[in-house]
Amino acid sequence: MQSVSRFKRKTLEALDYVIFMAPALILFVVLCLTPFFQQIWYSFTNWNGIKADYDVLGVANYVKVFSDTKFWTSMWFTIKFAFFVTIFSNTIGFIWAYGLSKSIPMRNFMRAGFYMPKIVGGVILGFVWRFIFQNLFPVIGQLTGVDWFSQMWFTTASSSFWALVIVMTWSSSGYMMIIYLAGLTSVSTDYIEAAVVDGAKSRHILFKVILPLIMPSVTQGLFLSIVNSLRMYDLNISLTNGNPFRLSEAVTMNVYQTAFSSNQLGYGSAKAMILVIVIAVISLLQVALTSKKEVSQ
Repeated sequence: MQSVSRFKRKTLEALDYVIFMAPALILFVVLCLTPFFQQIWYSFTNWNGIKADYDVLGVANYVKVFSDTKFWTSMWFTIKFAFFVTIFSNTIGFIWAYGLSKSIPMRNFMRAGFYMPKIVGGVILGFVWRFIFQNLFPVIGQLTGVDWFSQMWFTTASSSFWALVIVMTWSSSGYMMIIYLAGLTSVSTDYIEAAVVDGAKSRHILFKVILPLIMPSVTQGLFLSIVNSLRMYDLNISLTNGNPFRLSEAVTMNVYQTAFSSNQLGYGSAKAMILVIVIAVISLLQVALTSKKEVSQ
């Protein structure tokens, strides 16, 4: 009888788990897995996204991608963009987190203020900052005499690139701050007190004690920054729209233009699959490198 009741209890527990997880699993399969495998299939076809019939081309789309200079130009643009945004946003986020982890007045208010840009949507963010670059910065340049503010931000590839970096860094630094605040909060004060007793200076405590102990947060922050930057689309289309002459076009925008504007969904799917591979390789390398530096408390 005890074995039967134990079996019923375990069955009921398993059923509870299934009922609890089923809605999320169904949504994940329908909204994520199914479109992903469909994209893989379409990448081997010449489907234009409109007609019902299409031909299977094999790897022809992938071969074509390697001679597509526009795609690789946008890919290189996106990788550079992700590099600078990752460095700047994580550095600024850590500085904010380190400063606001101290007992200072109004620190919760400042935390909320720094995080606020993250809750603004990418499209709205782009339009707001486009107004700032085109209307507010020239006024600041005239008042201060600093030519950097007065430049025409969306007329050259370089200025458009840095405009995207500035806005993405401003938007994501607050989120990185929250991640590093969580890591700093988990650091035991015993380690810091022991370092102080041993005569360690503030910079030694920061680089030799605190940073090694919050490496899991560093790994997470770098990973999120890299992935979010490499798949940026909404900010790109609302801020620069690829101008001038598609020289500030991120790779996701290039994929969209190919698949939907040019009605080459099969070819665009092949580009998307290559982007997925690039994101996976870069992010996995980053996680592997930073995970080795993690230490247990």
